Amino acid sequence: MKRKKSPIIPVVTWIIILAALAPVLWMLLISFKQRVDIISFSVLFKPTLENYKTVFQKYDFLRFILNSTIVVVATTAISVFLGTLAAYGLARFQFRKKESLAFGILSLRMLPPMAVVIPFFIMARYTHLLDTQLLLIIVYLGFNIPFTIWMMRGFIEDVSLSIEESAWLDGCTRLEGFCRVVFPSIFPGLAATSIFCFIQSWNEFALAFFLTSFNSRTVPTIVNSFISVLGVLWGEMAAVGVVSILPIVIFTMFVQKYLVKGLTMGAIKG
Repeated sequence: MKRKKSPIIPVVTWIIILAALAPVLWMLLISFKQRVDIISFSVLFKPTLENYKTVFQKYDFLRFILNSTIVVVATTAISVFLGTLAAYGLARFQFRKKESLAFGILSLRMLPPMAVVIPFFIMARYTHLLDTQLLLIIVYLGFNIPFTIWMMRGFIEDVSLSIEESAWLDGCTRLEGFCRVVFPSIFPGLAATSIFCFIQSWNEFALAFFLTSFNSRTVPTIVNSFISVLGVLWGEMAAVGVVSILPIVIFTMFVQKYLVKGLTMGAIKG
């Protein structure tokens, strides 16, 4: 006899989904409201694109998006490349103090951004890198590479060494074995790690705010422009919020299939 499914789980699931999406939907509504309608809780209003027009024309938001895109793409690509190679070394080679080294790398990720902003500011001032995209890329690499190493080390260790050794017996070098055997197996993990690096770099505020002033300002720092002694420009702020989440949503949709595989790799290992 087929067991009847309980409706509680789908109902609870939909409640959690709606609770998670409610702030985003509310932000979307505010971005299309006129200033007089923003304080109203009504969902019936005359929509306008004035907030989006103001953000792009008055605040030059396109320049912020371009700066964020350059910094985030470069940081993610370099972090995944260097972090994966370092993770392979930690996963496959045996040497003294390996775990101590791995913990030391992870400890770099534990540092809060505000704890290192002053040293970074002083070093950037002496090297004339203040307010440049290169400075943000270097700083973000310091946080994303340790994260990538720890993520990718687990994925690489899940790939059986015997499979890689079989490739060596067939004449592959270590590099060829990595490219032909290990890389296809850890690709879902690479996708999951990439999206985490992308999100962390795209949303980072403190370092970008203190280490840049005008030329290299990124998307999160523009929010500060909408707060003044006269009040908060909620409509413009909501419009920036809606536009700023679009790249993350699009990137996630492209790697969704690999993201799910990457997050579940090892979950059923037995």
